[in-house]
Amino acid sequence: MHPEPAHHAPAERAVEVHHPTPITPAVGVPTPLVPVQPGTVPAVASIVLPDGRVVTGYAIEPAKPEPVQAKPPVSRAAVNVALGGVGFLAVCGGLLLLTTFITALTALITQLITLAAVIFGGWIAVQVFSASGHKIGNTVNIRKAVIKRNKFYG
Repeated sequence: MHPEPAHHAPAERAVEVHHPTPITPAVGVPTPLVPVQPGTVPAVASIVLPDGRVVTGYAIEPAKPEPVQAKPPVSRAAVNVALGGVGFLAVCGGLLLLTTFITALTALITQLITLAAVIFGGWIAVQVFSASGHKIGNTVNIRKAVIKRNKFYG
């Protein structure tokens, strides 16, 4: 079924290149606008394989990769992590200062209350234990009072 393979030397391999001719449309019939192939019509190449088969087709240009954008010297994720760390340290420093301020304010209020208690207690002690022999004020004698039928008998 298959043709006998023809053994050719490598220099004898035949390569045929065909240039197809484009078909021109009939004159007088308006045709819709169709995108045209860019440039020229690609060449058709025929290759004879070692077993005698002929392969014909268009030459395919290798796909050109898109140009790679230049990467920054430092990764964006690394920059974000570093900025997050700086912000966290700033917040921790602020919280440390805030707690220090609250502690100092608490100590100040405690000392002021203690000072007021000492001063007020000293003033009361001076009033109670004063060495003066005479006292200024009214003397009140308290005796047993009797209340009968909502009337005070004093």
